[in-house]
Amino acid sequence: MLDHEALAIEADRILDASAKARLTVRLVGSVAILRRCPNHAFLAGRDRVYRDIDLAGRKKEARDIQKLLNRLGYTEEREVFIVSEGARAIFDSASNGVHVDVFYEKLDFCHAIPLEDRLLVDAPTLPLAELLLSKMQIVKINEKDLVDMIALLLEHKLGDGDRDTINLARIAKLCAEDWGFWRTTTMNLEKLERFAASRPELNEEQKARLTASVAALRQRLDAEPKPLAWRMRARIGERVKWYNDVEEVRF
Repeated sequence: MLDHEALAIEADRILDASAKARLTVRLVGSVAILRRCPNHAFLAGRDRVYRDIDLAGRKKEARDIQKLLNRLGYTEEREVFIVSEGARAIFDSASNGVHVDVFYEKLDFCHAIPLEDRLLVDAPTLPLAELLLSKMQIVKINEKDLVDMIALLLEHKLGDGDRDTINLARIAKLCAEDWGFWRTTTMNLEKLERFAASRPELNEEQKARLTASVAALRQRLDAEPKPLAWRMRARIGERVKWYNDVEEVRF
């Protein structure tokens, strides 16, 4: 198992090789958030363990990505790709113990996050909105995920674009298309606010900024027009399960 600095170097090796091969590969998950939030990396703590490198790519490039990772010393667990119908691939390196997850076209855990053209918006990571969404979609969210959300919200402004900005329009659109996604997101915003208020490493100014960001997110989610299907599902509410069960959300 590598420390976070060594894992980041290995992620760069994969991304550099992908770029040279002209493959659309983007970093996602906690390692991506660490990359995009250098000023708030301290929140994770020195003892935090980063076990995996999570990547997103184009499904039509899956075979070429597999070949590239093979050349870099990784072996694929082929059954995962087959069972997922080409939506996900898992690779392991015997030499350094690194585990690589590749998600094709979408992140699909408790809720689905479509990627498609979003893969072309930013580099070397997915856009900031998708990095935040990848955490907000976790029903059984843990402390590490909440810390990652805090880092993103403290490091980056909110807006309706993607240039060093968390795209509120994108988040609101996805939540307006799926009541379940909206419910999990709003639940996690409530948890985030309570969690942040209890963190001694955050000063009062940072806590105030987080409170303002959470309020802005809620306001944007509420203001987004909802289709009839969303409103009908909202009437049912939590009486019917609104998320997919997953054994492990590895971000």
